[in-house]
Amino acid sequence: MLTRMMPALARRQDREASLDSVAALSAAATVTETDHDDDGDGGRNKKRYRTIFISDIHLGTRGCQADMLLHFLKHTESEYLYLVGDIIDGWRLRRSWYWQQSHNDVIQKVLRKARKGTKVIYIPGNHDEMARAYVDLHFGGVAVMMEAVHTSADGRRFLVLHGDHFDGIVKYAKWLAHLGDWAYNMALTLNIWFNWVRNHLGYPYWSLSAYLKHRVKNAVEYISSYEVAVAEEARRRHADGVVCGHIHHAEIRKIDGIEYCNDGDWVESCTALVEHADGRLEIIHWAPEYERERLKPRQKQQALVSAQ
Repeated sequence: MLTRMMPALARRQDREASLDSVAALSAAATVTETDHDDDGDGGRNKKRYRTIFISDIHLGTRGCQADMLLHFLKHTESEYLYLVGDIIDGWRLRRSWYWQQSHNDVIQKVLRKARKGTKVIYIPGNHDEMARAYVDLHFGGVAVMMEAVHTSADGRRFLVLHGDHFDGIVKYAKWLAHLGDWAYNMALTLNIWFNWVRNHLGYPYWSLSAYLKHRVKNAVEYISSYEVAVAEEARRRHADGVVCGHIHHAEIRKIDGIEYCNDGDWVESCTALVEHADGRLEIIHWAPEYERERLKPRQKQQALVSAQ
């Protein structure tokens, strides 16, 4: 699905272009990814997991941390890779065109993983809901599914879904969801400038928008009610747990005996949910890892100056 969709969209500069165009999706099939994959160390220092879950990347928006995600994808390997919705922000692309080379690079990296044997499962969310028309099909080695059941290495069954169907605002008042999306993107724009200043002052990445959101009482209550609703659905399906995204709040916790797992996002917290070889689940916060590598050249330069 991704290989058919994004390169074609990237070539179309008309902001009125329809993201639902089957012709555009088909045209993209002629575009192939580049084979050079500059991981630097030839893969020797990659972190290896059984499964990686990522969601809410929002490619096509200024808030997307595509460079950081690409760094994560280059430095990790897994047998399974779940894309748990809102990979591409169709809502934003319909309103204004924004597409960077780094966004293409992310798509190409995912496709390369699929080609090299990683089982990639794409579960569309509400922001990339146009892809739901292709559920149960395979494109470029990527399986498109409305939801999935993942069996962990220790035998537990996890319902995997994006989660927007359990968001009352998205389900019953879509106009309000779009209004909230606009306000949220304004906060993310502020976050970009805030971190630009921090970067030039030598400070690491820190999400101001996430901090503000989690300080607001109504947002905290909304997150809590969402988590309970999703966990209850997993119980109804006789699953041991649930993996979801949508609310941009990474967490692993028990809710009445159900293992609730949210893999977070790549616009604020830059997190992924990973499954280790023994079935253990963990939230990975990648910003510190990315910042350590980004600051290495500056540290080497400072060391050289000090040595002189």
